Order: sequence, then C-alpha cells, then structure tokens
Amino acid sequence: MAAHVTPDRGVGATRVRRLTAFVAAVVLLLQPAAATSIAAVAPPFDDVAGHPLAEHIEWLRQSEITGGCAPARFCPDAAVTRGQMASFLDRALDLPSTSEDFFTDDAGSTHEDAINRVAAAEITLGCAASRVCPTSALTRAQMASFLVRAFALPVAEIDWYSDDDRSSHQGAINRLASSGITGGCAAGLYCPGAPVTRAQMAAFLHRAIESPLDPPGCELFPESNVWNRRVDSLPVAANSATLIGTIGASTRGHPDFGEYLGYGIPYNVVGPSTPRRSVSFEYDDESDAGPYPIPASPRIEGGSDRHILMWDITGCRLYELFAATKTSSGWRAGSGAIWDLESNALRPDGWTSADAAGLPILPGLVRYDEVATGVIDHAIRFTAPVTRDAHIYPARHHAGAGSSSSLPPMGLRVRLKADFDMSAYSPRMRVILVAMQHYGMILADNGSPWYFSGVSDIRWDDDELNQLKDLRGSDFEVVNTTGFVNGG
Repeated sequence: MAAHVTPDRGVGATRVRRLTAFVAAVVLLLQPAAATSIAAVAPPFDDVAGHPLAEHIEWLRQSEITGGCAPARFCPDAAVTRGQMASFLDRALDLPSTSEDFFTDDAGSTHEDAINRVAAAEITLGCAASRVCPTSALTRAQMASFLVRAFALPVAEIDWYSDDDRSSHQGAINRLASSGITGGCAAGLYCPGAPVTRAQMAAFLHRAIESPLDPPGCELFPESNVWNRRVDSLPVAANSATLIGTIGASTRGHPDFGEYLGYGIPYNVVGPSTPRRSVSFEYDDESDAGPYPIPASPRIEGGSDRHILMWDITGCRLYELFAATKTSSGWRAGSGAIWDLESNALRPDGWTSADAAGLPILPGLVRYDEVATGVIDHAIRFTAPVTRDAHIYPARHHAGAGSSSSLPPMGLRVRLKADFDMSAYSPRMRVILVAMQHYGMILADNGSPWYFSGVSDIRWDDDELNQLKDLRGSDFEVVNTTGFVNGG
C-alpha cells in the first residue's frame, strides 16, 4: 500500500482523527474485542518458542489482533502482505466501517473490508491508481509510512540511517526511530527494501501502541553553548560595515547543500555496535587519537574536504574527521576531533579540529529534519574567502592570510538584519532565515563568500533553496560577541 505516498504526510488535517485512533488502540487492551477483532483470543502458538520477538507475538495474540497463520501457528518469519497489514491495523485501531470501495484489485480478498477502512482513514492511498496490491509483500519502508500515518508520529530531527537516503519513506523511517518503534536492522542501517516479517510486524505494532523502545537522547551541546544561544539582542560590532564589505557586501548568499546527495556535508548516526577504528593523522599533534566509530560504508562529504561526521547518540559524543581516506593499511585523515556533547569544553587554544576554526561542524549544519519541525535553534556554519591570522571565541584556530583588522577572524558571528523582508520566501526557507536572525552564523572555514553549510537530502527542493541566493552580504551585520561565552 502507498509506496508512492509522501512519507511526511499525516500530521495535518487528519491528525485529530489519528490521535483518536491511537487512544482507541490503547483502550482495546482494556476492553473486550471489538467487532473488527478476531472471534476470540487464539490458542498459544507452537512455532514461536525461543523466537527473539516472541513477547511481541504473544502481545498480538492476547490483544486479539491475530489468530495466527494456521491452527496453533503464527509463521513468525513469513512475509506480511499488504492486505494482511491492513487487517492488522484495522483490528488494532478499531477503524470505523465505510461503504466506499477504494480499489479495484482487492475484490474477493478476505482483507477487502479492512483495506477499505484503512484507506478511509488515509493510512494508505494504494500502490498505484485504483490499486492496493493486496498480495504483495510489505517492505520495512512502507511499514514506516503506515505507522506514521496511523499514529500521527511527530516529525524527527535526526537522520538515523545511512541506507534510506534515496527512499521516499526516509522521513517516516526517521519518525519511527525517534519514537522508539524501531532500532534498525543493523548498526546504522534500516534495510528499507526488505520485506517485513510477521514477527517484526508484531514488534512494530506493539511498540507503536504501548511499549516503545527508549531512543537515546543526546543534544548537540547544552543549551548554554554559544552555538545554541540567540544573538538577536546583542549589539552590532563597531567595525561591522568594514568586515561585511571585506567578505562581500554585494555578494549573494549560497546554500552549500541541496537535494543532490553529493552536495552538502552528510553525517552518520553511530552507537555501541559501530566498529571503532584507529586513524592516523597528518596533523597528529592537534588531533584526538580516537578510536573513531566509522561505519562499514560511512557517508563521506564529496570533494577534497572529505569530512566524516559521526554522532554517537548513545555515548553522547561527536567524532569528526577531515580529509578522511580508507587505505590498504587502514584509515587516514588530515585531522580529527572528538567532542563530549554534554560539555561546553573547547579544544585547546591553537588547535584545529576537522574545521579550520577548531570548531565542531555538525552543530552548525542546516538539516532538513529540523527545518521540517519549523525551528532551527542554533547558529549556522559559513565560510569567507580571505580571513585574518586571528580567531575569536569560540574558535580555537585560524588559517588566515594577513593581520589586517579589515579581515574577518575565525569565530566571527554575523546575523541577518531584523528588518529583512521575508514575505516572498517559502515557509521552509523562512525557518532558515529566522535562524539567521535569532542565532546568526559563525565563520568556521575559508571558502566561497557567504556559503552556508547544510546536510544534503533528497527531500530538499533545489528550486526552493535557490530563493536563499537572493540574500546579499549587506543583509547581514556583525555581532559584538565580547563576553558571550559558553555557560553564560
């Protein structure tokens, strides 16, 4: 069902109905079976003993959502069809009846009534025009979209898996992970194209209704970190016009990311099961020794910078590498840094990181998932072509071309002027513009003028992002950050 449906749909007009359905599903556990349930609690199954998901299967049986695949059998490793999934959801949510027949290819199917009820609830729109493909196997990606719509799961701010980048269900998969309904199929992977087994379906549905996993909570530094603090009330720097002019007052802004997966800086969510690997460094005297949790097939930034960013949400650590390359003898990189995300500690003064300014990269990236929530609550990373042989807080390193005070130092904070007119911009682009006003941008590397960084994602619309190219340097001002430090 609905392989083609946008995975982020389902939090708008039908949100109240789906939340009501969620409550109804929980109430089912406390009441006798509804008319759409199976006739009675099925006898225990003989083929689930010792199965790793047996407790979820037993919950499904006790809740009268399944009667098994045959007498005393559940067939835990058999694939779930799209028609079967409709029946499971129909029983779990106690969906209201409907007289409308939505599809032409389910006539005579034992699941036809359930399919129509699921369609009426807008949990599926089918697999093609007027078709639902009831006998086709359901994929893990499609399952994510069904559950997001069925339970109105909130938008996620984290891109959890590296193997769903090209999936139209990526947003739904991230919501499923952030809600504690899935832990993936392996370290950093979701296996979106794999079929859902009946046992997996039991676990997904059980967690969605009453017993989610406890997804690790790890923010990108404390709220008191300067990356996460607003600067819209700080004074304008006395030399603002000079520095803006040096970077380029008439130069247009440029989002350095987009819908093409090779354009932008990607990141990897890692955890305890991700292999730890030794890395040798060109600048080893200013790099953290590691080891680094590098996935088997990590997302790596294209071009010469070849950054690898690794966000360990369980250990609450951020690992970043610059110019990373895997050789026959192991991993090599230009430099590397490890950050304790629960601490405001900076690197030693004079040390680089994976960025020229000695700063972390990931906290300054524009991410699609956070734009989808409607709020970016951190500063944004940007570059300038020529910088000063100096750095200011929070930067710890510089790579400048002179000592002139007209050159911007690393760590410079700029913000979009308060009177900037956003009325012509799309709602999603206004989220980015508001962040530029409230939190500003931090100069972190040498590069093209007014290029600001983000994560590539197929859900971006490059035509929409191009609206931001109307920005000019003169729309910004330099912030006086004297005394503006972590913990303040």
